[in-house]
Amino acid sequence: MKCERNVYQIVPTMKKSFRVWSVLLAMGVLVSSMPVLAAEDDEETTTVTTSTVSVSTGIEMNTDYPGMSATAGDTLSYSLDFVSADGAGHDITLTTESLPDGWEGYFKGSSTEISSVHITGNASDDSGLVTYSLSIPDDEEDGEYEVVLLATSDTGDTDTLTLTLNVAAEVRGESSFTSEYPEQQGATGTSFSFDATLVNNRTTDQTYSLSTETPTGWSVSIVPSDDTSTAIASIDVTAESSQGLTITVTPPETVEQGDYTIPVTASSANETLSMELSINITGTYDISLSTSDGLLSFDAYENKASSVTLVITNNGNVDLTDVTLSSSAPTDWEVTFSESTIETLEAGASAEVTAYVTPCEDSITGDYETDITVSTSETSDTAAFRVSVKTSSTWGFVAIGIIVLLVIALGLIFRKFGRR
Repeated sequence: MKCERNVYQIVPTMKKSFRVWSVLLAMGVLVSSMPVLAAEDDEETTTVTTSTVSVSTGIEMNTDYPGMSATAGDTLSYSLDFVSADGAGHDITLTTESLPDGWEGYFKGSSTEISSVHITGNASDDSGLVTYSLSIPDDEEDGEYEVVLLATSDTGDTDTLTLTLNVAAEVRGESSFTSEYPEQQGATGTSFSFDATLVNNRTTDQTYSLSTETPTGWSVSIVPSDDTSTAIASIDVTAESSQGLTITVTPPETVEQGDYTIPVTASSANETLSMELSINITGTYDISLSTSDGLLSFDAYENKASSVTLVITNNGNVDLTDVTLSSSAPTDWEVTFSESTIETLEAGASAEVTAYVTPCEDSITGDYETDITVSTSETSDTAAFRVSVKTSSTWGFVAIGIIVLLVIALGLIFRKFGRR
């Protein structure tokens, strides 16, 4: 009976030991897993820490106005700024990655075309360091266009800049070159003056070269309206402004009657402006005054009319009307004409008119000048005559008769009183 009790006492003891060992086993598993969890926690912490302290690298290229409006033929300039993300200096290679057909673009530094630039990493030093020049073809159609620029650093970092351009016709109208009165007329020997205006409606300043085409012997002078003393061959006109010009055209003296056209051109790097000046030469007006024998001198007597035959010739190529004769003579002299006005004198024709010159009654013997002028509304000519005033022969004979009578009278007196 003692043995049976011991058996029953052993079973509860074994159950209690089993529970103890179970607890110990569970604790062992827990302890063995703790290093693994700790390692995983350490790995995650290291990864986060590495991401936080990493240093960014790269470059940026930008401009203040990447989107602009322009017109066909414009040349635009973009000021480019660079930023170094790591604050260090870099050598940057510059290229045009995308450009519309027919367009021209290049990078400039200090007015020289460049392909690369060194940046210092200082934002103020790297601002406006490079200029990108972009030229739009004269015949480009309206629309929106893109130009893509690429910057590549010596570390392999890149950045692109997209320039957007809206190409459209000028809002304020096209540039122009005009004259207020492009058609004029006049006779040979006339200088023609045209007031012209050169308008630059582009968004950039323009330098215009001025040129003309003229017939042989003609001359043209172009001067600014505000400086009429200086002839010019070119002129600068600021964007969206105008410049007044005075164009003087002088035909040769031998020009024939007819119509003439003078083309005038103002050309810049972006446009060519032209206009035509029209001149109508109405004819060659020329008249001359002479005598039938070619002599411009004659004798005259006081208070007596002396005649001289005048020859008036129309040397021009158009008929002359209302040809008038006039004179300038010493005081109290009288000059008259057989015909003081000729209604029409045809081109190349001549007419004879008699002039009568009468010195005044108390004219002293000697030479005098008398001017005779023939004139029309278009031309004139003057001939200066030397008039020699002579004493009348009648008074000479009278004087001789008086002298003879005095001699006879003295002879008679001496004969009568001489005998005594």
